[in-house]
Amino acid sequence: MARLVMFAILAVVILASAVFCVSTKRIMRAATGLLFVLFGVAGLYFLLDYTFLGAAQISIYAGGITMMYIFAIQLVSKRTLQGLSERWLGKRTFLAAFIALVGVATVILVLLKNQFINILTGNENALANEITMDIVGKTLMSADKYGYVLPFEFISVFLLACIIGGLVILNKNKKEESK
Repeated sequence: MARLVMFAILAVVILASAVFCVSTKRIMRAATGLLFVLFGVAGLYFLLDYTFLGAAQISIYAGGITMMYIFAIQLVSKRTLQGLSERWLGKRTFLAAFIALVGVATVILVLLKNQFINILTGNENALANEITMDIVGKTLMSADKYGYVLPFEFISVFLLACIIGGLVILNKNKKEESK
């Protein structure tokens, strides 16, 4: 029962933050809403006892990616952001509704195809093919043929290069503005 209550609280936090993120007109508030969404998803991982995925969610997405978004927002000048406004026209609204319906239909189709209902009702045969977190962790952190340590290292070097490039661009722009 406690897990259900925690799930409900996390679901409300995630949904409220997501709605706030897409409905606010201030970009820093949207980034903060995204941060709360990512923390809520990490909470769901911890609730499912997937501690590795929860820790990865916090460190990679909530920490790294959100900081990169905020860094990119700070690099963009206020003059660039000032004339940006988007209006919803009739065609766009119908197109957005159609895309949303296609997305919902896809999710329902995937849930039915993977027999998600059997898992919820407690059918033991559906859980027999579940991969444990030990296998996921060893696969992600191994340097073997199908390990993912090397791609993680390449991504970290790439993100570091992006941060350095952003600092160089910022320094160049500040020198031009000061002249």
